[in-house]
Amino acid sequence: MFGRLFRSNGQSGAASGGALAGVTVPQSAGMISCRVLDPVDQPVLQAEFVVTDASGRRVFGGDTDPYGRVLAAVPAGEYRLGVTSEGFTPFHGPVTVTENGHANLGDVQLQLAQPPQLPTPGDWEIEPTHSQIGFVARHIGMARVHGRFNTFAGAIRIAEHMEDSAMHVIIDAASIDTNVQMRDDHLRSGDFLDVGRYPTLEFYSERFVHRGGTRWAVTGALTLHGVSRTVTLETQYLGLGNGLEGEARAACRATTELHREDFTLTWQTMLAKGIAVVGSSIAIEMDIQIVQKN
Repeated sequence: MFGRLFRSNGQSGAASGGALAGVTVPQSAGMISCRVLDPVDQPVLQAEFVVTDASGRRVFGGDTDPYGRVLAAVPAGEYRLGVTSEGFTPFHGPVTVTENGHANLGDVQLQLAQPPQLPTPGDWEIEPTHSQIGFVARHIGMARVHGRFNTFAGAIRIAEHMEDSAMHVIIDAASIDTNVQMRDDHLRSGDFLDVGRYPTLEFYSERFVHRGGTRWAVTGALTLHGVSRTVTLETQYLGLGNGLEGEARAACRATTELHREDFTLTWQTMLAKGIAVVGSSIAIEMDIQIVQKN
C-alpha cells in the first residue's frame, strides 16, 4: 500500500544534497521530505500538510513551498503524513523516521476530488435562521471587534449553468449588533451607517466564476451608505443537505474585505499616541444556507 501511494526514492542521510543541503538536525531526529504534485505532475502550492504520531497527535505541520515541497524535522519514530488541498482528495500515508535519517518519500500525487452536487436550477432564498452575516474590524490598532447584522434576506436564481446564476441580498442596516449598545448606537448614527438616510445595504451579483474545486467568486455591486462599489465574495461551496422536514438545502461560506473610505464612512478619531480608534478595513464573513422556494 505504501509503495503504491508514494513514488519512493528511498532513504538517504539527513544532510545530503539538494533541498537538504546545509540542514542540520539533532542526532535523535530525522527528516521527512516529499514533493506534492497534481494529476499532471505540476507542483501543488500551499497544500496543507500535517505529521501526526501513533496516537494521532499533531507533531508538525505547514504548507508546501512554491515548488510543492514538504520538509519537516521530527524525532525518530513512526508517523503518518496527511496532505490536503482544495479540489483534491486528501492523502494519508505512514512514514518511518530514523535517528539522523532522511525519509525521502519522493512524489506524492494528489487526485482530483469529486465536486459536490450543485443546487437544482430554480429560485432559492436565504434561510436566515441558519445563516449569519458578520464582520470584524480593528479597534485602537490591536483588538478586533466582532459584529453581525441580525436582519437580512436574499434571493438566488440558480441557472442551468451555475455561472449564469444571480443573487440579490438586502441587509437591514439598523440591525447591526456588536453586543455593546452604546457602540451600536454610534454605528447607526450619521458618523457611520446613518441608518435614517440609508436604511439598507444591498448586493446585486453580476457574475459567478468557478475558481476550481469548491471555490467560487461571486462579483457584484454593493450599495452601502449611498455608495455603490464592485466587490468580490470569495466563496466556498459546502454542498447539499436536507433539513429536519426533508427540504433541500445548500450551504456556503463567503468572505470579502471592505475599505470604509470607499463608501464615504470616513469618521475617525485618534488616540494621543496617533493610533486610529477604528481601522480602515472591515472583514466580512458569511455563513449562508439557502432553501428552494415552493
